[in-house]
Amino acid sequence: MTDAPMPPDERFARTRRLLGMTGMERLAQAHVTVCGLGAVGSFAVEALARMGVGHLRLIDCDVVSVSNINRQLYALGSTVGQRKCDLAAARVRDINPACVVEAWELFVGEATMAQVLTPEPDVLIDAIDALGPKTGLLMAAQQRGIKVFSAMGAATRTDPAAVRLGPLEQVTHCPLAFHVRKRLRRAGAGLDITCVYSNEPRHPTPEAWSGPPEAHPASHRRGRPRASLGSLPTITGIFGLMLAHGVMAYLTGAPAGNPPVPVQPE
Repeated sequence: MTDAPMPPDERFARTRRLLGMTGMERLAQAHVTVCGLGAVGSFAVEALARMGVGHLRLIDCDVVSVSNINRQLYALGSTVGQRKCDLAAARVRDINPACVVEAWELFVGEATMAQVLTPEPDVLIDAIDALGPKTGLLMAAQQRGIKVFSAMGAATRTDPAAVRLGPLEQVTHCPLAFHVRKRLRRAGAGLDITCVYSNEPRHPTPEAWSGPPEAHPASHRRGRPRASLGSLPTITGIFGLMLAHGVMAYLTGAPAGNPPVPVQPE
C-alpha cells in the first residue's frame, strides 16, 4: 500500500460521467471566492472542492466556537478556537491537492472590499449573515459585473422542501431578503442576484428559539451585536449545497434543477 495521491481522473470520475470533460475543465479553471465559512458557507466550499473547482479564495474573520458545533462543518471539539479559513483550506487541500486555495482571515467591509474582489473571481458566493457587510459586498460585486450567488436566511427554518434557488426579487417570507432589497434599492442598485432562500412561512418564534448574542474572542468581534437564532444543520447544509450546485450549473451549463410541479387536488 502506498500513500501516493489518487489520479485526478479517479478522484472526480463520477462527476465527469455527468458533466463530461468539458464541464470538468471549466470547473478546474474556475476561480470562486466564498465569503463566510459558517453553517452555509462551509457546506458550499465542501461541494465546490469535491466538484474539482480549481481555485478557491476562502474568507472569514472568525474562529470556531462551541456553539458552532451543531451546524458548521469545521466545528469539532478538537477545532474550537481555530481559524475557520485555515480549517476550510486544509480540508479542501485534502480533498483536492490540485486546488489552489487562499485562506484569508479578513472582515468583509468597506475598507477591505477591493482586496476581497481583486482579482475578480469568476463567481462569488455570499454566505455572510450580517446585513451591512452582506449588502456592501453585493453592491460592490454588482458594480464590477461579478456573478453572485447569495444565501438568504436559513435560521429558524425547518422545512427542507421549501428551499429554493432563484432571483432575489422573487424571495418571499424572508426578513433578511426584505432588508437586503430595501438597502439595494435605496442605493440605486439592481436586484439581479441569484439567491438560495426558503419560502417557508414564518412561524411564531418561541422565546427558546432565540437568545443573546454569542460570545466571540475580542479580536474577532465585528459589527453590532446580534441575537443568536435557532438553526438546524439539515437546513443550513442544504442552503450551502444548493449554492454550490448553482455555481456548478453556471460554470458548466449543466441543469440547475427545476421547481417542483404543483400537485393538483383530486
